[in-house]
Amino acid sequence: MEINTPTLLVDKAKCLKNIDRMVNKAKASNATFRPHFKTHFSGEIGNWFKSAGVKSCTVSSVSMAKYFADHGWEDITIAFPYNLLEANEISELSKKIELNILIESEESLNHAKNHVTNPIGYFIKIDIGTHRTGIDPRNEQLIDKLVNKASEKHIFKGFLAHAGHTYGSTDYESVKWIYDKSVKDLVHLKETFGGILSYGDTPSCSLVEDLSAFDELRPGNFVFYDWMQHHIGSCSAEDIAVCLACPVVAVHKDRNEVVVYGGGVHLSKDMITEKDIMGKDRTCYGKMVQLENGGWNTEILGHVDRLSQEHGIIKLAENARAHVKVGDVIGILPVHSCLTADLQGFYLSTDGEKIEKMLKN
Repeated sequence: MEINTPTLLVDKAKCLKNIDRMVNKAKASNATFRPHFKTHFSGEIGNWFKSAGVKSCTVSSVSMAKYFADHGWEDITIAFPYNLLEANEISELSKKIELNILIESEESLNHAKNHVTNPIGYFIKIDIGTHRTGIDPRNEQLIDKLVNKASEKHIFKGFLAHAGHTYGSTDYESVKWIYDKSVKDLVHLKETFGGILSYGDTPSCSLVEDLSAFDELRPGNFVFYDWMQHHIGSCSAEDIAVCLACPVVAVHKDRNEVVVYGGGVHLSKDMITEKDIMGKDRTCYGKMVQLENGGWNTEILGHVDRLSQEHGIIKLAENARAHVKVGDVIGILPVHSCLTADLQGFYLSTDGEKIEKMLKN
């Protein structure tokens, strides 16, 4: 396969293993599996989930809901707060499929009841510690009002939460602590108000064995995984199913650096902090690996030390210093595969086939 610009490679076999593993975990926990598709944005990859028996999905926007509805998905949750300005589009889409939205205020629910004229489900978004959106689980007065505003056309489904703060963890114990607190807060709401509990984040769903406290699981990143998830402990390097192929455009032996065509507009500027061999903190925007026929080797040959718009500057490991030259194409395991995937116009499978994905307006 010929690559001359930054290209995201997808290993289908690894994706299928990741999907099967999470499908089986949901079954073992007696939970509905509603994976989040904001990681891959692809109708074709969505079909891989269908082949594993998955019938419902999660998205992060109305446009993404339309895209996957057009690809045959008939049960979709938009896991983003209800946008008043898209009420007409939401109402039209709810004619065609079973659609759920997120509510976190009386204003939003009142607006939806007045402007979304077709039957629609709503989850109440609960903030379990990420402090991004959602209602404090202790605010039972507001929660009670939102539950009791349900109607025949506007159906209360339950409570939805995302433990995004697990992404700041670096071990099982801290992920499990967040998970256990989430269980305590959410189960209390279910016992008090009814409905189902919809929960999802890749670290919890990967590391916690028994997820049966929840009725529905919505992880997304697991289909690809990435170096951040490896850093947390959610996956092995061999589970990472995407790799950004980047041409080498300069070599600076005096600084032990190579420059690749692959910068912030290809990888995003998400990063992790890790320790170097001297125990000092360093930033990492991805890990360099060697590309091979049919994929890549997971031996780490360097780390992406800095990024600008188009440039990636890689600090080489000792075992790679003598082997990288201008004109080579190397691989980078991204820190955050969701954002890296979002920045691509398409993917290339390790078999050399183009994989189409949703394009933004």
